Amino acid sequence: MDFAFDARTEELREQVTAFMTEHVYPAEARLVTNADWSTPEVVRELQREARAQGLWNLFYELPNLQYAPIAELTGRSIQLAPAAFNCAAPDTGNMELLTQFGDEAQRKQWLEPLLAGEIRSAFAMTEPDVASSDATNIETRIELDGDEYVVNGRKWYITGAMNPECKIFIVMGKTDLTADVRRQQSMILVPRDTPGVTVRRAMTVFGYEDRDHGGHAEVVFDNVRVPASNLIGEPGSGFAIAQARLGPGRIHHCMRAIGLAERALELMCRRVTERVAFGKPLAAQGVVQDWIAESRVRIEQARLLVLKTAWLMDTVGNKGAHTEIQAIKIVVPQTVEWILDKAVQAHGAAGVSQDTPLAQLFAGNRTLRLADGPDEVHRRSLARRELKRYQG
Repeated sequence: MDFAFDARTEELREQVTAFMTEHVYPAEARLVTNADWSTPEVVRELQREARAQGLWNLFYELPNLQYAPIAELTGRSIQLAPAAFNCAAPDTGNMELLTQFGDEAQRKQWLEPLLAGEIRSAFAMTEPDVASSDATNIETRIELDGDEYVVNGRKWYITGAMNPECKIFIVMGKTDLTADVRRQQSMILVPRDTPGVTVRRAMTVFGYEDRDHGGHAEVVFDNVRVPASNLIGEPGSGFAIAQARLGPGRIHHCMRAIGLAERALELMCRRVTERVAFGKPLAAQGVVQDWIAESRVRIEQARLLVLKTAWLMDTVGNKGAHTEIQAIKIVVPQTVEWILDKAVQAHGAAGVSQDTPLAQLFAGNRTLRLADGPDEVHRRSLARRELKRYQG
C-alpha cells in the first residue's frame, strides 16, 4: 500500500505551506473584525495574494485525495486560511451544490460570482422549532403561486448570514406535504434583498460571535416571493440534494480539523517546554508526556481514515464512501476536542483566556459534533448498516 502523495499534491503542499508561513501566520495578529460583520480587510489582502499565486478554489479544482492535505494545512489557521483560498464553508458546499444541481442560469447568476469570491452565500436548513437532525421534520413551506414560489419559515445558526456580502440563501423547505416523507422537501434560491427576508439576530457559540466568518444568524422568511425558476432541481428533490451536499461538506470539515489538531498539539508542546512547575518543565511530567503521545497517535489515526474516505469518494463516489464519511464525522471532531482539551489544560488559565486561540478553537470545534448531523445520528445510521450484514 502506497501512502505517498503524488507529485501534484506535493507541489501544492509546498506552495501552500510557503503561503501560510509568509502570509497567513503573520496576518493572524492583524485580524480585526468589522462591526458590520463584513469580510475583514486582512482576509481580502490574503485573497488577492492567493489568487495571484494560483492558490484559488482548490477544493473545486482538485479531487478529494489531493485536496485533503491542502485543507489540513488551512485548518492550522482556521480563522484566515480557508477564506483566503476561497475554500471556506458554507460557500464550498453551496458552489458544489450549484455545480451539480443548478441550471445554467442559476450557475451564471450565483456560482460564477461565488467562484470569483465576489459574494458570499448561506445554506438555510436548520430550524429552531424542530429536530433538524431529521431533515424530514423541516417545517419551512415553499408553495407555488402562479409563476412564483412563496417561502415562509424560520431558520437559525445559518452560517455566514450576518455578513452583508452574503447575497444568496439556499433554502430548504417543503413543497408537497402529501408526498413521501423524503420527497416533500425542495431547495430554492432566495436573494438576501428579497422583501420578507429578515436576518433577525446573530447566534453565539459558547459566547463567541464568529465575526470573521460572517457569524451564525437567525433568519425569518415571511411571505418571500421568488421566481419559480429559482427552484434547484425538481420539486421534491431537496432531501436528496441535501444529502449530496453534506457528504463533501463533512469531509472538508474533517480535513481542516486535522490541521487544527496539529496546531493545538504544537501550541501544547511549546507551552510545556517553556513552563516550569514543581522544579521541572511541564514537559518532564509523565501525565503531560502521555497527553502528547496520545495526541500524536490520535491525529495519525484520524488522518488515515480521512484519507481513505477521500480516496473512496474519488474512486467509488460519495454513496460508496457513506460508511467512512459517517465514521470520520464521528471520530475527527471528538479527537480534536480531546487534543484541544489537553492543550487548554497545559496552558492553565491562559488556555481559557483571550490571550491564546485555544478557547475559541475549542468552541468552534465543539459545534462540529452538531453541524451536518449530530454524532448520535451518524452512529445510529452506521450501526444499522453494520447490522444489516448479519440480519436476514
